[in-house]
Amino acid sequence: SLLKAFTDDLRNNVYGNPHSQNISSKLTYDTIEHVRYRILQHFHTTAEDYTIIFTSGCTAALKLIAESFPWIPEGTKQPSSRFCYLTDSHTSVVGMRGITASMNVLSVPIKPKEILVAKSRLPAEEQNCTTPHLFSYPAQSNFSGTKYPLSWIQDIKSGRLCPIKLPGKWFVLLDAASYLSTSPLDLGVHPADFIPISFYKIFGFPTGLGALLVNNRIAPLLRKTYFGGGTAAAYLAGEDFYSPRKSIAERFEDGTVSFLDIIALKHGFDVLEKLTGGMEKIKQHTFALAHYTYTVLSNLKYANGAPVVRIYSDTDFSNPDAQGPIINFNVLDENGQVLGFSQVDSMASLHNIHVRTGCFCNTGACQMHLDISNEDIQRNLQAGHVCGDNIDLVDGHPTGSVRISFGYMSSFEDAQTFLNFIIATRLSNSDAEIPFQSVTKLMTESVPDDHFSFNKEDKLSPILQISDRELRNIPSGAETTGSWQPPEPEAESMRAAVSETAVPTCRKGGKPITVAKIYLYPIKSCSAFEVTEWPVGNQGLLYDRNWMVVNQNGVCMTQKQEPRLCLVNPSIDLKQKIMVIQAEGMDPISVPLEDNTVKEAVICESKVCSHRVKTYDCGERIAGWLSTFLGRPCRLIRQSSDMKSKSHQKNTKGLSSATNISLSLVNEAQYLLINVASILQLKEHISARLKEPLEIAELIRRFRANIVISAPESFEEEEWAEISIGALQFQVVGPCSRCQIICIDQQSGERNKEILQSLSAARGRKVSTVLQNSCNERCSDFIAWVVKYLLSEYSQLSCYHLDFFCKKRMRLQPRYDMVYFYKMLSTFLFRNGLLICIIFNCACFYSVCTSLQCVYFGLKNTS
Repeated sequence: SLLKAFTDDLRNNVYGNPHSQNISSKLTYDTIEHVRYRILQHFHTTAEDYTIIFTSGCTAALKLIAESFPWIPEGTKQPSSRFCYLTDSHTSVVGMRGITASMNVLSVPIKPKEILVAKSRLPAEEQNCTTPHLFSYPAQSNFSGTKYPLSWIQDIKSGRLCPIKLPGKWFVLLDAASYLSTSPLDLGVHPADFIPISFYKIFGFPTGLGALLVNNRIAPLLRKTYFGGGTAAAYLAGEDFYSPRKSIAERFEDGTVSFLDIIALKHGFDVLEKLTGGMEKIKQHTFALAHYTYTVLSNLKYANGAPVVRIYSDTDFSNPDAQGPIINFNVLDENGQVLGFSQVDSMASLHNIHVRTGCFCNTGACQMHLDISNEDIQRNLQAGHVCGDNIDLVDGHPTGSVRISFGYMSSFEDAQTFLNFIIATRLSNSDAEIPFQSVTKLMTESVPDDHFSFNKEDKLSPILQISDRELRNIPSGAETTGSWQPPEPEAESMRAAVSETAVPTCRKGGKPITVAKIYLYPIKSCSAFEVTEWPVGNQGLLYDRNWMVVNQNGVCMTQKQEPRLCLVNPSIDLKQKIMVIQAEGMDPISVPLEDNTVKEAVICESKVCSHRVKTYDCGERIAGWLSTFLGRPCRLIRQSSDMKSKSHQKNTKGLSSATNISLSLVNEAQYLLINVASILQLKEHISARLKEPLEIAELIRRFRANIVISAPESFEEEEWAEISIGALQFQVVGPCSRCQIICIDQQSGERNKEILQSLSAARGRKVSTVLQNSCNERCSDFIAWVVKYLLSEYSQLSCYHLDFFCKKRMRLQPRYDMVYFYKMLSTFLFRNGLLICIIFNCACFYSVCTSLQCVYFGLKNTS
C-alpha cells in the first residue's frame, strides 16, 4: 500500500532540509525533482512546457495566482484587466476576487449558460491588445459532477470564445482539484495556463499538499513581492537589494517545502498505477458506479408514485466525458417535501456511510440547483444560518443537499450498500409512515456567567405551569391592522400573575401537568443520576454536565464513539461534596465537587460541538480508572468556573447578543425536556415497526432528558413558550436536534440503528424540547412590541424579513436578538423625530440599546 511503501522508504533513507549540500539534503533535493518529473509525466507534459510549484493545497495555489498574475488595474493609460470566473466554482476561486479588488481590478461572474452562447470573435483591431485577462472554470463541478468542456481552453486562448467582449489576451485557469481525482488530464492537448491541484483528493494521503502547474509561457510574467527562505539568489539585509533564483519553482516556494509529503507522492503514483492501471480505467470504473447508483436512485418511488430523491444534475449520466462520479441530491418524503440533510447524514452514519452535506463550498451551484436567490442567502444569514452548520431547512426550503462521490477504491458493493440504506430508511412500511417534516433549529449560544448562584427556593418541584404567549402568533405585516399602543404597567403585572395560575388553552379539560422525573448527567455522555429535587444554578441543574471524558488527544468522547460510557454511573453527594463514580467490575472512585481553580491547575482549551470551553484535568487516579474500564487511554476533565464567561460563545454573524446565557458542557441548551405522553405515542409506532415490545422506561432513558413531564396531550409541549415549575421560570428554546445516541440502550450499551430509523419513520419532527432559565421577561415583551409595531405601522422596513425572523428565530430565542430590533427601532425613531438625544455609532451601541429599553419601559436615561 501507499502508507507501507512510504514508511519503508523513511526507514531505509535519511532525508534532510533540501536547502543544504550534505548527503541527506542532496538526496531530498534529487527526490523532489524526480517527483516533479513524475507529476508532469502523469499529465502528459514535460518541464519544457510546465513548471510545478508545490503549495500547501489547492487553495494556496489559487491565492498565489491572484497575487502574482500581471494584472493591469483600472485608471491607467492601458486597458484594464478582468478576472472572470464561472459561478459554478469553488469558494477558493471566487475568493480570488478579494485580492483582485485590492489591486483595483474588476471581477466578472459568468453563469454556465452565458459562456455557452459567448462564441463571438473580437474585431481584428482589438485582437492585438495585450492586456492580460484571466478566466477560471472548473474541469468538474465539485457540487454536481458536471464536466465542463476542456475545449474551452483552446477556444478562449485563441479568441474563438470570449467570456466577455473585451480587447486583450486571455489566460485560462483550470480548477482541476475535483476532476483529477478520477479523470485523466492531457496538458499536451489541453494546455491551460494554470492548473491548481490537490493531491489528497487523488491518493487520500498526504494531506496538506498541493501544487500549481504553470505554463512556462506565462511563468516569467508572474510578479512576486515577498521572498522567503530558499527563494533568493542573493539579497542584502541593510539595503533594498534582492535577486531571485532563476527557477520559477524555487522563486515561488517560500521556505522549506513539505519534503516528506512530496516524497510520499512518488509512492502514491506507483500504487495508483499498480492497483488500477491508470486514470482512464479509474474514470470508467467510477462512472459505472455512479451511473448504476443514479439509475436506481432516480427510479425509486413511494407507494403513491412520488420520487424518493431529487437529484441535482445537468446530465443524464450517460457520458463519462460530461459527468463525473458525483451524485448530489436531497431525500424527499411522500408529499414531495425535502428532508433536512442533517437528518440524512445522521441516518447514514448509523450505516457506516459517510456523506458530505451542505453547499460544498460552492454557493453558486447550490443557488442554481436549489433555486436559492441572493436575497435568500442574506436572509438565511440573518436568521442564523452560516456555511457548514446543520441548519438544513429554513422556512421549509433546503439550505443545502447531500453528496456522494466514488473513488478508485469504491466498489459495486459500496454502491449497493448506499442504495440499500436509502431503501431501508425510506421505503420500509412506507404506507404506515407519518410524513417527515424537519424542524429547523435557529439558535444562538452566548457568553456564560462567571459562577453558580442559587437559593434554597431555586429547586425543581412537581408544580408545573405553562404559558402560551402572544409572541407565538404575531401575524404578518399584511394581516396586522390598527395602531400601536405601548403596554401599560398594570397589564404587565397582571400577565405575571396569570402565568402562575392560568390553564393554557392548549390543555384539554384542565388536567394537571406534573414533573415525573428529574435527571442530571454529571459526566457528559455517561449514565443519568435520578433525583427527586435538585438545586438550579445559572447553567441549569447544579453539576449537570460539568465533567467530560476525553481521549488521549484531548477530544471529547461521547457514546457515538464509545457506547460503554453509558455504563459509567456518576452520583453527586452534596453533603460530602463529592461525586462518586461506579461501574460494573470496578471499585467506586470519588472526585471532589470543589472547583479546582487554584494556580496549580492547568487550564486547557477543549471543544464541545465546535464551541470552545476552558477545562482542567481531574488527575491521574480517575484517568487510570476510566482508561481501565473503557479499555482505551482517556482522561476526565472539568469545566473551569473562572473561565465560564468565555464558554460556549456563539454569536450569529450580523446579530449581536444582548443576553448572555451560561452553559455547561451541554450541546445546545441548559435543560432537555420530554413528555411521557409523547413518548408513549412514539412507543406504539416504534414497537410496531420493530415488531417487538419496547419498554417506555427504556425509551425515556434513550432521550437523556433532564426533566420528564406528564402532560395530558402528546406533543403539546411543542406549542409552549414558557414553563413555570414552582418559583422557577424557563423559556422554551425550541426542539432538540436528534442524534445517534438514541440508538444506544442506556443500560447495556448495545447499539440498535433501527431505533432512529423507526423514530424518523414514526415522527419526523424532533421530539424533545430544550429550555433555558428565564432571566428577563420584559425583554421578550419589548421585542414583541417592536415587531408588532414595525409590522403594523412601518411595513416598508422589510416586513417579509421581520415576519420570517419573528417566526423562525425570535420564536425560539426572543431575548437573544434585542440589539437587532433596537437598531431597527432606532432607525424609525430617528426618521420620525421621536428620539433626538442618542448618538448612534459603534462606540456607544450599548448605550443606545440601554436608552431605547428605557424609552420602552418609561424610564429616564440622561446619558
